[in-house]
Amino acid sequence: MTENEKDQLGKVLWVTAYQLRGAMNADDFRDYMLSFLFLCFLSDSYEADGNRANPRPPRRAPPLGKGLLTLY
Repeated sequence: MTENEKDQLGKVLWVTAYQLRGAMNADDFRDYMLSFLFLCFLSDSYEADGNRANPRPPRRAPPLGKGLLTLY
């Protein structure tokens, strides 16, 4: 990502934050967003730990003739 694209993205994010905040106090909005980001972090961590504790076995294709389509 180029510096120009980063600057444009930053401007868009700030404008979006101001629009989402609306009439809400900046401190309340900050508390809300930090809580939301923390919950997202917890959710991602919980999912990663669950996948590490119970890895899903890889899916394997059934052998020919044993699946839904049987060749005669």
